[in-house]
Amino acid sequence: MSATTTWLERWDAQQETYMPDREERFEVLVDLLELTAGPRPRVLDLACGPASLSDRVLARLPEATVVGVDTDPVLLTLAREAARPGLELVDADLRAPNWPERIPSGPYDAVLSTTALHWLTPPALRAVYAACARLLRPGGLLANGDHLRVPASPGLDALARELDNRRSARHDREGEDWRGWWDAVRADPGLSDAVSERDRRQYDHPEETETSLAVHEQALRQAGFSEVGVLWRKGTDAVLVALR
Repeated sequence: MSATTTWLERWDAQQETYMPDREERFEVLVDLLELTAGPRPRVLDLACGPASLSDRVLARLPEATVVGVDTDPVLLTLAREAARPGLELVDADLRAPNWPERIPSGPYDAVLSTTALHWLTPPALRAVYAACARLLRPGGLLANGDHLRVPASPGLDALARELDNRRSARHDREGEDWRGWWDAVRADPGLSDAVSERDRRQYDHPEETETSLAVHEQALRQAGFSEVGVLWRKGTDAVLVALR
């Protein structure tokens, strides 16, 4: 087993400590993609990280073409080393206004994202969704799998959070967590160049915003999407879908 494969397996395992239903969410996203765009879609994967979602897309739909966008040098290094045919990776920051100019031009059949856009502030989120609307073909799909809270309903929001806690408690909590994974990566000499570049960029996640479902829905409608709604949810973990 290669070092990259080991790191990616450890990444999946630590992510599942926070999202025990992560693979089911991936399956839903790829199902939606196949239902709306068929076996050969052109896909944009936003904030793709080590290309976990892109990998699932190409495993199911090998004739797809996927453009993965991220700005973390370590995660992009792992993604490049394990990339399936059909995946193109672009180093671009979604918080920068010019990120759409750095990727192959549209139209795309679908824009997907998972566990990433909740890091954006509401103004940045609105700008990203507006750019996605311009990049998608008419009738194209945007599907975002993420933590989407419902603070307008405080009782339901509290119950959703407790459901998250119970599902996580049933999962293996003795495994590696987010910080442990990154500490181990920093100790790997094979990733020292990527880690140094990450430090040079002073790249790390900003304070998590946990943008609410209402903020996402409003931003998508303002961007011109015709239909917006949640098609899968467990606790705060949801797949929000919009049609162009």
